[in-house]
Order: sequence, then C-alpha cells, then structure tokens
Amino acid sequence: MGSALKGKERKYWDDWVNGRDRHAAGELVERYMPLVSYHVQRISATLPSSVPREELVSYGLVGLYDALEKFDPSRDLKFDTYASFRIRGAILDGLRKEDWLPRSVRDKAKKIEEAAERLEQRYMRSVTAKEIAAELGMTEEEVQAAVNETFFSNWLSLGQTAGEEDDEPLAIRDDRVALPEEQVLKQEMIEKLAAGIEQLNEKEQLVISLFYKEELTFTEIGSLLQLSTSRISQIHAKALWKLRRFFDEER
Repeated sequence: MGSALKGKERKYWDDWVNGRDRHAAGELVERYMPLVSYHVQRISATLPSSVPREELVSYGLVGLYDALEKFDPSRDLKFDTYASFRIRGAILDGLRKEDWLPRSVRDKAKKIEEAAERLEQRYMRSVTAKEIAAELGMTEEEVQAAVNETFFSNWLSLGQTAGEEDDEPLAIRDDRVALPEEQVLKQEMIEKLAAGIEQLNEKEQLVISLFYKEELTFTEIGSLLQLSTSRISQIHAKALWKLRRFFDEER
C-alpha cells in the first residue's frame, strides 16, 4: 500500500513537472496540505484572536503553490523542507502586508508603554505587568496580551522572508554557509534570548521550551503538565511579556 502511494505521488510529480497537469497539482496540494495546517497552527498560537485562521490558511496555500511552481525534484532536497520554508514565509509576508492589529490594541499598547516609563522613573527599577495594570485600571492579562500582540507585530516588520528573495528554484538559505555578519548577529540574538529565558521561572522556561523547541501545542503541554490549555496560554503570555521587557532594557 505504502509503495503504491509512493508510486502515485511520483507519477503526480512527473505529470506536474513535465506537463504542468492541473489534476496532478491538485493531488499534490492535497497531499501536502497538512504542512499548511501545521504552520498555521504554530503561527496562530502567537497571534491575537483578531487574525482569522482562514486568512492564515490562504497565505499558506500561496506558499504551497509557490513551492510547487519552483521546486526541482531532481535536486537533493526534500519537498517537505522546501515547502515548509515557502509556506511559513508566505504566511509571515501576508501578515506583514496587512494592518491586522486593531487600532484599539495599538492605542492600548502605547498607553502601557507610557505607564511603564512613568513607573520605572518613579520606582527606579523595572516594573511588572501587575503594577502597570494597577496604574491603568486594567487586568494583568490585558496588559500582557496587548504587549505580546504588538511585540509580534514589530517582529514581523523586521527582516526578509522567502517571498522577498530571488526566484531561483532552490532559493533556500543554507545555514552552513551563512555570511560572517549573519553568524555574528545570529549568535548575539541567541545569547540575548538565552539570557532572557534565564530570567523566567521554571514553569515559564518549561512552557517556552516545550512550545518552541519540542513543538508541542498548548493542549499537549497542558496534558503533560496537568494544567488547562488556558493556563498554559497564560504562562506563555507572561513569559513573552518578561522577554519583551528584558529586550527593551537591553537596547
């Protein structure tokens, strides 16, 4: 059965590459649709609820189609790897081009930033989300959510993604041949991130590790730690809040 499916897939690739057969393309899209779902799930976990999941799926499909158009099966690279690069890049490109963050969230984030500056000048130290919430008459969760949403928005505005690079069939960067300046910047970022994570408590470090390194979902992490999914989401949000404050202080 497995070999039959493998043979079918090979035929679809042959029909698509040699004749641009639309039926073969449709079959390949269906075969690799789980890749789109995977990256949508990963990225949507860090986005505000105002971003429709359907929109992320449409961006991801653009990346999958782009991968099908440009992939060369004769080269020594798995399509899953290449397509993942294009899908994730297309989703981030789509988010970058759309003003998906509500004005109310941006305004709230600005008030939070101003309040944080006032409190830090008053107390001559870093302040917590709880202290900022009390200053503004908000809940701690509201403060964390607003900061995390704008944090992701600002991050999206930095750097290039796959869609902005050249159109070579295998335009995928090889980390083994990274430019020296890229290696230095990457190492500095890794060291900063590691230092920031060290500031988190044990449970926050564990959630960050399980989510970003082990690639578990909030539900899976909750089951592992015997906590609700909403509680894992809260821990994740608080950890991102602390990391955001840490990076602000390091500037």
